[in-house]
Amino acid sequence: MRELAAWGVPWSRIQQGDREVIINSQKVTITERAEAQGLVAQRDFGGTKKWRTCYVSDGTGHAMLQTVSDQAIGASIPVHERTEAIALIHDGSRCYGAIVRNLITGELVAYVAKATAIATGGAGRIYRVTTNAVICEGIGTAIALETGVATLGNMEAVQFHPTGIFPAGILVTEGCRGDGGLLRDVDGHRFMPDYEPEKKELASRDVVSRRMEEHIGKGKGVQSRFGEHLWLDITLLGERHIKHNLREVYEICQHFMGVDPVKDWIPVRPAQHYTMGGVRTDHTGESATLKGLFAAGEAACWDMHGFNRLGGNSVAETVVAGMIVGEFIADYCDRPENEVDVPMGLVHGFLRTEQAKIDALINGRGSESGDAIRQRMQEIMTSKVGIFRRGEDLASAVEELQQLLVKSRNIGLRYKVRGANPELVTAYRVQKMLKLALCVAYGAHTRTESRGAHFRQDFPRRNDAEWLKRTLATWKGDDTLPTLAYEPLDIGRMELPPGWRGYGAKDYIDHPDTPKRAAEVEALKQQLAGQSRFAVQEALLPYAAKLPKSLQGRNERIDEMFTNEAAK
Repeated sequence: MRELAAWGVPWSRIQQGDREVIINSQKVTITERAEAQGLVAQRDFGGTKKWRTCYVSDGTGHAMLQTVSDQAIGASIPVHERTEAIALIHDGSRCYGAIVRNLITGELVAYVAKATAIATGGAGRIYRVTTNAVICEGIGTAIALETGVATLGNMEAVQFHPTGIFPAGILVTEGCRGDGGLLRDVDGHRFMPDYEPEKKELASRDVVSRRMEEHIGKGKGVQSRFGEHLWLDITLLGERHIKHNLREVYEICQHFMGVDPVKDWIPVRPAQHYTMGGVRTDHTGESATLKGLFAAGEAACWDMHGFNRLGGNSVAETVVAGMIVGEFIADYCDRPENEVDVPMGLVHGFLRTEQAKIDALINGRGSESGDAIRQRMQEIMTSKVGIFRRGEDLASAVEELQQLLVKSRNIGLRYKVRGANPELVTAYRVQKMLKLALCVAYGAHTRTESRGAHFRQDFPRRNDAEWLKRTLATWKGDDTLPTLAYEPLDIGRMELPPGWRGYGAKDYIDHPDTPKRAAEVEALKQQLAGQSRFAVQEALLPYAAKLPKSLQGRNERIDEMFTNEAAK
């Protein structure tokens, strides 16, 4: 966070003295001490016990993206725009780069590289309603899957955000509820305390999304010509707060809905938001099964989130993964044994293969519509592989998605141009998106329990005894289903063994090793009572040695200022 601040990200900062905030719909005065003046501020987000989310008003992502973009320009880093990778070059054990298509000319180019990094974001567009940008189709993840070597992890773990503007699905930041906004039903009743009396609107995202859908199911939704929705009320925050701290929300509501959130409630309903699954990597960001392939951010299954994600953790992941994985990629490229020694025949073979696929779409006489297949895929994923999942629906989804995948091999184009051709782009992308959709649906069908954002109505209990393991998906050739395998998690190495999440009844099945590890953790804490938090951390879960050397320094806290010696 400090590095980004030095680059120019204008993090919201603490100002000493009294300030008013809304907590549980009541105005509360917080006094910030003088020592905190100028430090990066943090706000409350769902599922957390402390205010821990750093922010830039409500435009955090834009501020970070523009600042890093400026740094890339300042460092003269070349960016090849309007191009996309459509396949990875590999020999079955090592990745050597990618086949890239120019979206303007249609030309295919081979990029040969020591290391290849996928940082393409999530796959939200496999759903009909998503907060993701239109480009978030999961293609980076899909081309890793299509190698048949790289594995994807936990693809069935998909998060739905409670407050997508209805019906557009545009995200309304969780900061609205973190700052004190309320969820109301058709009667204007604040319903979340009825379901979650402790956390209320600030329960974790999966819980709030399910409660909202349950409430709509009870007939408490607001009827509209687009369907049913609920209300987000931020009017109690006041005009100054909304126009300064939630400026982007104010503008989105006005421009897209004609709603003034200073006076009016905002129509909202849960929408797909985040893909916890992705390319399975080790702590360096490298694929465990395809050397030279790295992934970072939402496209990776890097184990920062598990089966759910707390609000604000995407800020942490983009900063942390970018910094750490970037260092490891640089180290990888510096090592002599990782020099590129690839037969040109391999490269030309991949070029010919991908060109043949494009030619087949352009010259073929297929009868299927790529747009229609894509639309049907999105409808299936939204209706059958969404917030609530049932075995019967999931089986039906898997069967129909397989049929769509077979149909996608017979797509016909009306527009035959090789260059800028949206119809062609849809045709080859939807074939890849269907494979990701099948990884999600088949993984969800196979996992007969509920965990994090994955909720099975027919298996509502979390079952650590049988399912405390990571899903691994691979894809072989012309198969119509992924091959699934499972990687057990080692509770003996966990700093925090699985326990009760804090919502609803304590209805879950413990792993046999959980009580033992919980006892070990408690004993270690008692044994190290009075020692520094660093000593406790090292005993519970040592990690510093796995960081690049430049990032192994200790982090200060406001009441724990270090001397130079203590920081080592």
